[in-house]
Amino acid sequence: MIPIAYSAEVANARQTGAPIVALESTIITHGMPFPQNVETARIVENDIREGGATPATIAVLDGQLHVGLEADQLDALGQAQNVAKLSRADFAACIATGGTGSTTVAATMIAANLAKVGVFATGGIGGVHRGAETSFDISADLQELSQTPVTVVAAGAKAILDLPKTFEVLETLGVPVIVYGQDVLPAFWSAKTDMPAPLRMDSAADIAKAQKTRTAMGLQGGQLVTNPIPQEAEIPAEVLAPLIAQALSEAEAQGISSKAVTPFLLGRIFELTEGRSLTANIALVRNNARLAAQIAIALAI
Repeated sequence: MIPIAYSAEVANARQTGAPIVALESTIITHGMPFPQNVETARIVENDIREGGATPATIAVLDGQLHVGLEADQLDALGQAQNVAKLSRADFAACIATGGTGSTTVAATMIAANLAKVGVFATGGIGGVHRGAETSFDISADLQELSQTPVTVVAAGAKAILDLPKTFEVLETLGVPVIVYGQDVLPAFWSAKTDMPAPLRMDSAADIAKAQKTRTAMGLQGGQLVTNPIPQEAEIPAEVLAPLIAQALSEAEAQGISSKAVTPFLLGRIFELTEGRSLTANIALVRNNARLAAQIAIALAI
C-alpha cells in the first residue's frame, strides 16, 4: 500500500477510533475562486466537527496522498494553479510523477477506502451525460460506486446530466440508491424530481446498518445516499430546465467535450442564475456533510 500522510486531526481520530468523514477537493480547485473556495471548505469541515465527527479533506500534494489537510495546505491548494482533476484513471499516475491533484468522487472514494474511512460527503455525483448514446460520456463515479465500499452522501446526480439514464446505470451496476427522508429522488439544486426513490431511509442509523450488512454479506461496492437540498435553498426544477438546455446548447455549439463539459456547464448556470446556483451548492454540501457525520457516528458504534 502507498504511504498516506494524515493531518494531525485525522491521525488522532484514527488512533482513538473517532468517526471520520472524507471530503473531496475538486470543489476547492475547480468549484469556486479563492478565497471563497477555502472559506467554504473550512465551513464544511466545521459542520462535520459540530456534528461530532472529524473531517478528512483528500488531495495529492507533490506526489503525496493526503487524508486530511492542515490549514496551510488547504490555503496553498486553494491558490494553486494547473491542479490536476483526478479520477481512477490518472490518480496513481499523479502520485507516481510527483504531481498535485484534487480528487473527484471516484478518486476520493478510492483514497477513503485506502484510509479505512467509510463515509464521504460531496455535492453531487457525476453520471451519464446527455447525448451519451453518441458521445459515450459517462462518469467514472458510477463504476466506482459499484466496486469501492464507501457510503457517498450527495444531493443526487448533478442536474446537468441525463438523470434517468444515470440511475438506470446505477441499478444495472447493483449500487443501492437510498433517498433520505422522501419518496422521490432529488436533483442536486432541486429537492424533488418525478423519479421514485429506489430505496428510502429516514435515519443515519439505518443507512449505517445497511452498509454494515453489505460488508457482512460480502457484497462489493458502496452506497449512494441522495440527500435533498434544504427547500429554502433550492432552485426549482422548472426554473432550471430552460437554463440547463441553454447551457448545453452553447457547449455543443462551442465544441466543448470530455472533462471540460461539466465545468463549462456549471459556470454558465452560475451566470444564468445570477449566482443562485453557487449559493444552493454551498447549502447542499453543508447539508450533506451534516448527514455524513451522523452516518459516520452510527458506523463507529
